[in-house]
Amino acid sequence: MERAQRFVDALAKLEERGEVESLVSLFGEDAQVSNVASRRVFSGLEEVRQFWRDYKGTLAQVRSTFRNMIESGDRVALEWETQGTAHNGAAVSYEGVSIIEWDGDRILRFYAYFDPGLLGREMAHGTAERSEVPATTPA
Repeated sequence: MERAQRFVDALAKLEERGEVESLVSLFGEDAQVSNVASRRVFSGLEEVRQFWRDYKGTLAQVRSTFRNMIESGDRVALEWETQGTAHNGAAVSYEGVSIIEWDGDRILRFYAYFDPGLLGREMAHGTAERSEVPATTPA
């Protein structure tokens, strides 16, 4: 579970302090990242960096918690719930699963599965229960 925990710890640094480099440093030069809400695959370290900056910029406040972390060979599955506050003050709470493929100690591919329609409605209309994410300021 060491690789799964490294990812979770680096994601927490991004969400809490806006520190993107700890997360990007886990990815290989040719890594690919995406999710069901994106129409594109982000390839290479500069695009990986952009993907994670965009993720952090989507919500004013954000915090993910993990229910299950499953590691088998070079694959990790993370079941998570993310809570936060949109820039318009709307509470956001959504859940999903991320699949991470590793090549040794570097991430080769990251893909997140969740309901993008639900997230969009929550961001626009504040339909989630009020989140208890504390206010943070990016580093």
